[in-house]
Amino acid sequence: MDWERLIALEPEVARLGVHVAYTVLEGVTVSKEAEGLSEHGERLVEEARSRYTLESLREHPVVRAYRDFMWRLGIDPTKTRPSSEALVRRLLRRGRFPHINNVVDSGNFASVETLVPIGLYDMDRLTPPLTLRYARRGERFNPIGGEPEELEGGEVVLADAEGRILHIYPHRDSRETMIREDTRRVLVVSAGVPGVSKSLVVEAAKLTASYIERYASARTLFDPIYVG
Repeated sequence: MDWERLIALEPEVARLGVHVAYTVLEGVTVSKEAEGLSEHGERLVEEARSRYTLESLREHPVVRAYRDFMWRLGIDPTKTRPSSEALVRRLLRRGRFPHINNVVDSGNFASVETLVPIGLYDMDRLTPPLTLRYARRGERFNPIGGEPEELEGGEVVLADAEGRILHIYPHRDSRETMIREDTRRVLVVSAGVPGVSKSLVVEAAKLTASYIERYASARTLFDPIYVG
């Protein structure tokens, strides 16, 4: 596999200022428990609640950048929030970390710390290469936690070579490529927009991989590759 060509941006999407970093891990062991996992989540809740309020969070420059990008796409970010903002708001409101499993939690840890949306995908349930492009009207998307739906067209999506849509940028992932108990290889994608630096997007991918290594006994195949 030519990892340098795993993800490409269509020119129309690149002109929006979309940019990503990605890496792949193998030897992943998915579990609901891992040493230090719960404590890490509890610590992040404390840090988030000491650092932000619901009001100050929405004015953070990184959060503001994602909100502005979604407005530009015609998505109201006060109703459909960037995934990183939605996660931190949940910590502030509920005071506890939403543990899913060691891999998903690892991505959420990095997202809370950087405020960058993180996508995690089962490499064995997708067909490379992947493309960030505009959706076509009528394409099907099967979101995690929701019912299958037809897209209106014009949404920015991450799709594989068979047309399977993995992600609606930068806030929703697909059930078809989600992390499961039998997942062994994980694709990590950190989602950047104008106003969010390349260095932060790369750091978010690298941080996610380091946590998956720590909590899921995995091995990172290469340093994050930046596309933008």
